[in-house]
Amino acid sequence: MKAFATATHRRGEMLMMRVQALESALDAGRDWLSPAFVERGDRVVQRAGVRLAHSIDHTVVALAGSTGSGKSTIINALAGREISRPGIMRPTTSRPVAAVWDVEDGHHREAGLLLDWLEVGQRIYLEPSGDNRGLVLLDLPDHDSVVVEHRVRAERLLERADLLVWVMDPQKYADAALHERYLRPLAGHAGVVVLVLNQIDRLSPQDQAQCLADLRRLAVADGLTGATVLGLSAVTGQGMGELRELMAQAAAERAAATDRLLADVRGAAALLQAECGPSREHRVGETARRELLDALAAAARTDVVVDAVRGSALHRARAATGWPLTRWVGRLRADPLRRLNLHRKAVRADLARTSLPAVDAAMTARTHTAVRGYVDAASTGAPPGWVVFARAAVRDDGLPDALDQAVARTELDAEHRPWWWAFASVVQWVLFAIFVAGLAWLAVLAILAFIQLPVPGSPDVSGFPIPTLMVVGGFGVGVVLALVSRLAAYVDANRAARRAARRLRTQISVVAGTAVIEPVEARRRQLDECRAAAALAGR
Repeated sequence: MKAFATATHRRGEMLMMRVQALESALDAGRDWLSPAFVERGDRVVQRAGVRLAHSIDHTVVALAGSTGSGKSTIINALAGREISRPGIMRPTTSRPVAAVWDVEDGHHREAGLLLDWLEVGQRIYLEPSGDNRGLVLLDLPDHDSVVVEHRVRAERLLERADLLVWVMDPQKYADAALHERYLRPLAGHAGVVVLVLNQIDRLSPQDQAQCLADLRRLAVADGLTGATVLGLSAVTGQGMGELRELMAQAAAERAAATDRLLADVRGAAALLQAECGPSREHRVGETARRELLDALAAAARTDVVVDAVRGSALHRARAATGWPLTRWVGRLRADPLRRLNLHRKAVRADLARTSLPAVDAAMTARTHTAVRGYVDAASTGAPPGWVVFARAAVRDDGLPDALDQAVARTELDAEHRPWWWAFASVVQWVLFAIFVAGLAWLAVLAILAFIQLPVPGSPDVSGFPIPTLMVVGGFGVGVVLALVSRLAAYVDANRAARRAARRLRTQISVVAGTAVIEPVEARRRQLDECRAAAALAGR
């Protein structure tokens, strides 16, 4: 008995694990899965929770069938007394009737709560015999009743019953409506479905064998391979013992409830797995990522900014290291970064704006195409519903503003001054001072000669007057130093441009990640979670 209770407990734990996995799959895919699949899964989760909250010691067996199939006669024969009154006019069974093999007061209460949930008001308690204690046998309204309310009651109980016994007569067992509407949706539930061909006494032995074989074939076609198929006659008693033993065994094992719910969970999980598609290792190609970044970089006009960084470095280098008399000419030109409002960083990055040229239509189209291309690459092998869901997550209408802010917050080293600028500037001013001093010396000598005063002799070096050497040397060396500084400035400017290009690329990557890559990856993770949880629920 202890081992039996342990096995029942283990089945319950396994069922709850599968139910939780199904719920996780539904939560992960709720935004893009088919509403019909989500609704079915939610019903299964809710029904499992409610059924497990009620007595698992009771096994609910539902007798379902069409009008005149003989359900009421069978339940009366199984109970040994009149439980349900057979009718002669449609509909023959209008309300469900329950026969409960249980007489203990405590179990009466549990069975009553279970029947309340099943919404079965007519109930009769019978003395249990053998292994049928806890058996709850329902006579359902006809599933083909002309009264819609009766069909609704039958279908509700068909969803909630633990073991389904379909009673058919030789004339209607192959009815297409029965198989398409009721039996095919039970595919995968073979362990909790019993197909009963009633009134078999009306057929010859040969016809009985042929009809039962045909019913087994139809069961396989409906996805109920392995389902029990019985030939039965409540009049002669043929098959009644087998049916009674089957239900008693289900009541004794107390596994029908969990088996039915497991079948329901597996069925819902199978639909989700089919909707999610096969799981596969997937990474977005480097080509798609590079094309996205290239398109966003072009939209951000990073080429203009890089050129401006180079021009700004040259502009500032000439102003710092050029020949002093010509520096003022360079200052008349505006700094390229200043023209783009990139000469300094904004206090708040979200308020930063540049003065870059507006993005034209061709560049906008290229951006849209790159974004769409990245999403399509990330959607390879994904179901159509998820693809639409992923595309909706990426809104590229805000990209221009985000890219402009990214450029504005990039550190472009607009205030960077290499150490050699100061050294070259000091040397230039020294040379300029020498040049001016030489000019002044020569001017004094010229004035003295002009007013015919004695002109003192000028010292010389190797025959060259020192004042003349000061003028020529100060000017010539200053110009040469300016040219050398310009060459060095070109090297520094190109280095600064490459550094700016890398930093801009980094900021563009941040925008691409926030606006495109991360939303798509987040939804990809949802798809993977849905697949994994559905696979666990469907095991």
